[in-house]
Amino acid sequence: MNLADRLMNALTDRDSSYDDPAADLSRISDEELGALVTAVHGVAEWTRPSLLARAAVERAAGERQPRYTPEVCRRMFEVLADRAVRGVFADLTPGLEAVRHCTGPLPDVSEPVRALLELRLAVTKVRQPYALLAVAALAGEETLRTTVERLAGEAGPLVADETAVVAGLAPGEQILLARIDRDHPLDTPPTADAWRAAAAVPAYAAFARRALQAAAARTDAIHAGQLPYRSDKAFTDREVLTVGQAARVALLRDEPWLPALFDRLLPGVSLAPTAARTLPSQAMLYEVARAALDFPTPELVTALRTVRRTVRHAGVPRQLDKMIRKIEAALAERTDVALRLPGLDFGDDGVLRRAAGAYTAVLTVTDSATLTWEKDGRPLRGTPAPVRRDHPALVKEMRELVKRVDAHLVTLARALEGGFTVDTVHPYGQWRTELAGHPLARTVVGRLIWEIEVAPGDRRAVLPQAADGLPDAPDDARVRLWHPLRADADAVRAWRDLLTEARIRQPFKQAFREIYRLTPAEEETRDYSNRFAAHLVHYQRMFALFRARGWSSSRLGPWDAGFEAEAERVLAAGEWRVRFFHTWVDRAGEDGLAATDQVRFDRRADGGWREAALAEVPELVFSEAMRDVDLFVGVTSIAADPDWTDRGPERAYWERASFAELTESADARRDALRRIVPRLKIADRCSFDGRFLVVRGELRTYRIHIGSANILMDPDGAYLCIVPARRRSDGGVFLPFQDDRLSLILSKAVLLAADTEITDETIRRQIGGRETGNRA
Repeated sequence: MNLADRLMNALTDRDSSYDDPAADLSRISDEELGALVTAVHGVAEWTRPSLLARAAVERAAGERQPRYTPEVCRRMFEVLADRAVRGVFADLTPGLEAVRHCTGPLPDVSEPVRALLELRLAVTKVRQPYALLAVAALAGEETLRTTVERLAGEAGPLVADETAVVAGLAPGEQILLARIDRDHPLDTPPTADAWRAAAAVPAYAAFARRALQAAAARTDAIHAGQLPYRSDKAFTDREVLTVGQAARVALLRDEPWLPALFDRLLPGVSLAPTAARTLPSQAMLYEVARAALDFPTPELVTALRTVRRTVRHAGVPRQLDKMIRKIEAALAERTDVALRLPGLDFGDDGVLRRAAGAYTAVLTVTDSATLTWEKDGRPLRGTPAPVRRDHPALVKEMRELVKRVDAHLVTLARALEGGFTVDTVHPYGQWRTELAGHPLARTVVGRLIWEIEVAPGDRRAVLPQAADGLPDAPDDARVRLWHPLRADADAVRAWRDLLTEARIRQPFKQAFREIYRLTPAEEETRDYSNRFAAHLVHYQRMFALFRARGWSSSRLGPWDAGFEAEAERVLAAGEWRVRFFHTWVDRAGEDGLAATDQVRFDRRADGGWREAALAEVPELVFSEAMRDVDLFVGVTSIAADPDWTDRGPERAYWERASFAELTESADARRDALRRIVPRLKIADRCSFDGRFLVVRGELRTYRIHIGSANILMDPDGAYLCIVPARRRSDGGVFLPFQDDRLSLILSKAVLLAADTEITDETIRRQIGGRETGNRA
């Protein structure tokens, strides 16, 4: 019996003895895989063999596209109808996928489709309306007409328009729309590819504009008193979803009419026409915010911030704050629109002035926004009392503007950094005026190194803030961010020296950026990397970093299916995916411990993901992905916890990893220290020895590990525990990039160079010899 037959037997025979959790399905055909996928949906009662077979089939279907013979296509709809009869939710997507990838003439599926629709349309809340319309069309005009009438029903005019549009599309377009249906009980979010395909359907794009305009017109009418006001009743539940769909399509298309429309719609749904603290539609406000999370634009972020300041409902601002933070992080990944910054009335010098009687508010943008006050041209130390008394609204507005400008600068920096894996290129003319010359953007752009193609094949690297001027080049010349991976060692050293000497702190680590190249061990393993495997980490901290860096992962914990997971991030404009495997180990105090494992890469192929050999991954994609994983491990490893006291295998790992060889991130930190330390007052007491910064005090000599910041004391190698304060200061020392571990090492070095002046008794006892037993 071949593998396909064995799998089919496991899925259809309760007495099967199948027991192969690692089956390789690459040997079976796409048509055999389609038959197996159909059989998976038909299983009524799961056994261990059928569960193992399902896992293998679903894994294979995620890596390549199944195909369906006409007979198997019909069988898929019979299986779905049977599920509905048994009272089990019958997801319509597999049926439509079978139609889309049918290998021959489409079979007559009208009988199982009618049976399926009869059951699906009989319930109070109808799910998957787009898919229902696409399926109904397979059974003929009468079935489609009945389905349209049921779906339009009393859901509101916006839904009626939507239903008519989808029903009138060609079959292929209906299937595309079904892939973005968000009214799905399995809570499966549509993919970016599905949204792009739907947004390219002309009739649906036209409907999206019509729906959003109708929604704004309705709120206008409520505020004008033409429609009665009822709290949270401006739209039906289904209309909220409909407008959300339309908003996503319009945001994805980056329609030019959207900013003005949202400036009408958002105040319209968030403020009652009376003095009430209620909203015409809180649901619609949050739905638009969720659409912004999927496809953010700077203008919509600004509109949401404006609403957040004016809404009267007590709980809404807090919820919007959470959503806006997530939207800003998402905007950083959408580099095609994130670089649009508003001018906000700033002058070419990066300064905005507003009069307040005899005083002037001065908002200056350098590394960040700073608000000061002047009188007769003279700067004042704080906000004048007459201004606070007579112009409170202006004071509030200016303080809010500081926060808004800083948020714009952070978003811009994130967007530029996110462009590394896409290798984003800008036309020189546009870059020069809209970024390097923009009153807000230039403070970020000016502190970064750029490569300008002054002539074909001739790229010149320039740091605008340290240059006498920008080079001459045609407006259509290509500009991109400089990356050390593309530079030789001498150029990297020169840029690092310049930044340190000129005391220029970059918005993100660029000149000192770590680079990761394929190692011989990774060439040997071929499909996966063990470079960051076998580390023990504080899990909750690592999970928080996943989210901060744009990775997604299920949460680990001591529950069923919570013992292993893979964090993933999509890179290079959706063409590549990196996966970082990790497992639950144990609970440690209030936190949990996880163990790290392999890193793997997948490339986009045939609408899905296919695992790729590491050598096939573009250098920049590989380096940036591994940099993130290094960050996760380096920041959250228990080896970086100076007060780790637990026992057992965790303790053994701590002892081994606390003073291990340096990773790429720690090596970049050492390079920065070599430039910073000679400029310190304690320079004559410091030296470098491999992975350690050596500090000579009066009482002892101390070896600070540049990776973990843990300390050994000479001459006996005793471990010195210094738990850092919650809030640290770098003491005014210039750092060319923000790095908490770098600041910590420098603060420890300054402290230990003057060890006779230490007042902390716990540290004094360890240094003095009464507690110098080597914990390590």
